[in-house]
Amino acid sequence: MNDENGLETGNETNSNYIKRMMKIGLSLLVLVLLLVVFISSVMIVKEGEYKVVRQFGEIVRIEKEPGLKFKVPLIQNASTLPKKKMVYDVNEKEINTLDKKRMIIDNYAIWHIVDPDKMINNARTMIGAEARMGEFIFSVIRTELGQMNYEEIINDEQSSRGDLHKRITERVNELLARDEFGIRVDDVRIKRTDLPDENEKTVFRNMISERESKAQEYLSKGEAAKNRIIAQTDREVTEMLSKAEAEAAQVRAEGEQEAAKIYNESFSKDESFYQLYRTLESYKKTIDGETTIILPQDSPYARSLTGYFD
Repeated sequence: MNDENGLETGNETNSNYIKRMMKIGLSLLVLVLLLVVFISSVMIVKEGEYKVVRQFGEIVRIEKEPGLKFKVPLIQNASTLPKKKMVYDVNEKEINTLDKKRMIIDNYAIWHIVDPDKMINNARTMIGAEARMGEFIFSVIRTELGQMNYEEIINDEQSSRGDLHKRITERVNELLARDEFGIRVDDVRIKRTDLPDENEKTVFRNMISERESKAQEYLSKGEAAKNRIIAQTDREVTEMLSKAEAEAAQVRAEGEQEAAKIYNESFSKDESFYQLYRTLESYKKTIDGETTIILPQDSPYARSLTGYFD
């Protein structure tokens, strides 16, 4: 009897223990499920991104501000779109310039999403948005460069490349806004302009020939200018020399006249000294180291040498 009562008590204890464990397990399972549900309902919106919340494929809302956001678990899902600026490298394509030259244009665009709802509705995906943007960019560039000559395009100063980029950017944004793609282009830049291989050598030869012709023209103009300057300088030098010679002759004449006056005044004071001076001066011109002179006794030379004067 006692054994039967003890067995029944033990069975009851085991049964209660199993029930408690089942309750604990069930509670843990519920907690885990609640935690999973809570985690799946939470989404974090970071700086530089949009969160697009969809329910059964339809957009419910778009979270644009950063922070902790919530959605209905299992029913709603979220995808991410970038808010920051992005670079799209447009595929290089061939265009024709105003002077009928073919060119290969390679460019890129800096863009960002301004209205995710419109972008998704009209472009569906970022790839679709970039494809439409690329088509608009090529169309605008083809139109703009088709109105310019090749030389203007490759020469930054003549083509005002900065204004060209601005015009392309503005026109592309007009087309994107017209079709409501929800994106905006910040800048379109042409990074490379090349000629097709079959045309490149011909154009280069023409450019070299044109440059050589221009250089020869500059050299001819320079040579003509040099000759004009030399002729003008020669004329000025000749005039200056003639004037200087005339002035010098006048000064010499005035000096000689003044000297003659002084000589006359000086010699008139002592005629004997003047006669001696003139005689000695003549010696300088007529007598050298090998001269033999035979003088009559009454010649001026003889009288001067003997010290006899009238």
